[in-house]
Amino acid sequence: METNLSNDQEEVILQELASKKVIQLKSFYKHLFIYILALIVFLLKEYTNLPLQFFPVKYLNWVVVIIWSAVIVGSAIDLFASYKIFGQEWEERKLRSILEKKYKKQKWE
Repeated sequence: METNLSNDQEEVILQELASKKVIQLKSFYKHLFIYILALIVFLLKEYTNLPLQFFPVKYLNWVVVIIWSAVIVGSAIDLFASYKIFGQEWEERKLRSILEKKYKKQKWE
């Protein structure tokens, strides 16, 4: 199946997709960094006698850490493993179908 898109249009669309991917990666790494800091503070609070009972740390407990860990793992799977599961060929087919739908022109006869 042949698309009616020029190379310039495909380049722009691929650049937009790459830009979105970079933004997702940046957001994930920021979230991961904050999670690691919070996990370190939580472990210090639980297993040492440090007085860490100020506002945000006071409400950090096992339930919060478990849920937050699950969210981090889910985000990582979505961001990194989904490409391995679906594969490069699936991505290309899906991208082509999206581009075809977006730029398909109706012909009235």
